[in-house]
Amino acid sequence: MTLFDPANRSRSERHRRLYAVYELGYTCVDFSAAMLFLVGSVLFFYPSVETVAIWFFVVGSAFFGLKPTIRLVRELHYLRIGDLDDLDAAAKR
Repeated sequence: MTLFDPANRSRSERHRRLYAVYELGYTCVDFSAAMLFLVGSVLFFYPSVETVAIWFFVVGSAFFGLKPTIRLVRELHYLRIGDLDDLDAAAKR
């Protein structure tokens, strides 16, 4: 199994479930980052909350950094369980 191969998500039922869970997490992080940037942008119209706006941008940036991290962790998780599923299938033959 190779990293970031689209076929990995459908190797087994367990892989499909993992894909769904990680995709949900990825989407939540993506949505949160976008909302933080949007709200931060609006807050910059009000000088009295400029510091809050800056923090929204910093936290939003961290969320954008989490996106590739989630994808990498998912792929490593696939690798970890892939061998077990392959062994189980071989044992049932």
